[in-house]
Amino acid sequence: QVQLVESGGGLVQAGGSLSLSCAAAGRSFSKNVMAWFRQAPGKEREFVAAISWRGSSTQYSDSAKGRFTISRDNAKNTASLQMNSLKPEDTAVYHCAAGPNSRMLLASWADRRNEYDYWGQGTQVIVSS
Repeated sequence: QVQLVESGGGLVQAGGSLSLSCAAAGRSFSKNVMAWFRQAPGKEREFVAAISWRGSSTQYSDSAKGRFTISRDNAKNTASLQMNSLKPEDTAVYHCAAGPNSRMLLASWADRRNEYDYWGQGTQVIVSS
């Protein structure tokens, strides 16, 4: 059974940092774009960041640029999101996602949630002011 399981969420004060992890199981995702999306209460799920197969290319939302860093470890079948300088508006459930097998990362589709085939259940991040 293919699974993506997120961890690392929690409560943090504004200006603080959190590191989220996504563990993939059931198959290798070394040939899949990996991404993070988030969904705040009452809002649609939005793109945060994506990373190419080997980690050489990344895409970020405007709100994540300069504060968040996405990475991956194909040997461990994991992806991570380091979040710094957190703001109350970053409060959301953060979901890990995997794109279609063997599809290269392109800005034209990286931020479209409908393009991703696998999703985790999410981890809650709460940033207090």
